[in-house]
Amino acid sequence: MFKIRTYNQLSVKGLNRFDREHYEVASELPHPDAFLLRSHDLHEEAFPDTLKAIARAGAGVNNIPLDRCNEQGIVVFNAPGANANAVKELVLAGMLLGSRDIYQGMQFVDGLAPRDDLDAYLEKEKKRFAGTELMGKTLGVVGLGNIGSLVANMGLALGMKVVGYDPAISVEAAWRLSSDVQKMDNLSSVFAHADYVSLHLPVLESTRGLIGEGMLAGARDGLVLLNFARGEIVDLAAVLRGLDAGKLHRYVTDFPSSETLGHPKVLHTPHIGASTGEAEDNCAVMAADQLMDFLENGNIRNSVNFPAIALPRSTPVRLTISNRNVPRVLNQITAVIAEHAINIVDMLNQSREAVAYNIIDLAECPGEDSLAALDAIDEVINLRLLGA
Repeated sequence: MFKIRTYNQLSVKGLNRFDREHYEVASELPHPDAFLLRSHDLHEEAFPDTLKAIARAGAGVNNIPLDRCNEQGIVVFNAPGANANAVKELVLAGMLLGSRDIYQGMQFVDGLAPRDDLDAYLEKEKKRFAGTELMGKTLGVVGLGNIGSLVANMGLALGMKVVGYDPAISVEAAWRLSSDVQKMDNLSSVFAHADYVSLHLPVLESTRGLIGEGMLAGARDGLVLLNFARGEIVDLAAVLRGLDAGKLHRYVTDFPSSETLGHPKVLHTPHIGASTGEAEDNCAVMAADQLMDFLENGNIRNSVNFPAIALPRSTPVRLTISNRNVPRVLNQITAVIAEHAINIVDMLNQSREAVAYNIIDLAECPGEDSLAALDAIDEVINLRLLGA
């Protein structure tokens, strides 16, 4: 029986993925095998010795202490792409709000008192809220992953020209992306060509404050900047100066800040990019499925700190071992197994930065002495015996 400790309110569709004959799922469980959560902050949380994995029903993992997880061999999963359509649709709303003065027009109408000549009055005043159309304009997409590729393809469907930049685009993302998206060689080229720029970058040391004074100086006049990725990637002081100088037409963001509140050219949404019922269901289902495959089979999909690795079961007995990624550890592991006269039927080894992970299918179940010898290898972080 595997134990899953939950945090936050999670989608019932996700929780129902767990077979109750094999899983105990609750918010207060001692000795859990895994955590399943959304936004709960784990940085101050004590990790029980039994913890093997943490799954976040969402994309970002800023609420999880990855360094501590790496040290303890805890696999951290996320759910990339599960909320991509929700964010894409909000980006579309942001583009329309940034081009048509819809919000300002609604505020104007809501502030009117009843009057007999309302139609005539609105006809006279509507020119104050004239905007521009998206068709024929150029959309720049920075970051062409799960969300960015959907946004780029959406721009094409709206009749826009689309330029994109992503120095680390994956093969999977490249397949999703229309060939009509023009790839730029650098970020500056995107800003130089685009009327709208939508940001879809993670927060890294290299991306903090990336969109700043220098980048905006080379942008087209009247740019609409959309940030539904992370607030930290934008230098707010530079953006405000650009808005005040007329260089930027609008800043549309899902990350309100004290600096931008009340500014007439900033449109805020309250961090609702993934706040749809469908996205919450998709994220929870993906996170639950990944947890189950890991706990039952040792396979790893969509981990942010361990390598992607999956091996079809060839025997009922499977051994998984995580170790520090240094030379000759795999040789020591296979040598121990051979010394105890256990046949390896199939195996797979992958590494990611400082950690390596091994899936080994065995012809028979190893004894306690065999497992103790494997665990005694200096660089082994932890091991699990599955199906014994």
